[in-house]
Order: sequence, then structure tokens, then C-alpha cells
Amino acid sequence: MYVIVAYDVNVERVNRVKKFLRRYLNWVQNSLFEGELSEADLEEVKMGLRRIIDEDEDMVVIYRLKSEKAMKREIIGYDKSGIDEII
Repeated sequence: MYVIVAYDVNVERVNRVKKFLRRYLNWVQNSLFEGELSEADLEEVKMGLRRIIDEDEDMVVIYRLKSEKAMKREIIGYDKSGIDEII
């Protein structure tokens, strides 16, 4: 499945969340990651995020799509991620 993860966490935890998500997904821009994950990997991501964040203070939103083809991605301005350049 294709997953988009957006987060708004306390500055104390931002780098830990970003470093953790880079193990599974492609960084798109500040606080936004996307990529293909299996169900098992998604569960690992969710468990890992729960260990890092403070659920009373932080927020993580996970969007699931059947595939990347189910989504139309349009960028206006400079693409920081460079995902299209990966072969």
C-alpha cells in the first residue's frame, strides 16, 4: 500500500521522528513522508511512532492508499524531496 505520513510534534522529538521515518519512507518536505509499505511495516511504523511521541501533545496523521497510482501528486514550486530522481 502507499502511505503518506504527516506529523506535528514537539520540537524536542522532531529529529527522532524524522530519523525513524527515514528508515521506512521517503522524505518529501518538513514533517511529511511517503512511500510503499507492507501491512507489517506499517504496524512497525505505528508502534515505533507511539514509542517516540507524546500522544497527549503530538499528532501523526497516516493516509493509506491502495497504490501510488491511486493518487495524483502535483507539486507547485521547488520539489525538495527529489523522489522522481531515484532510479
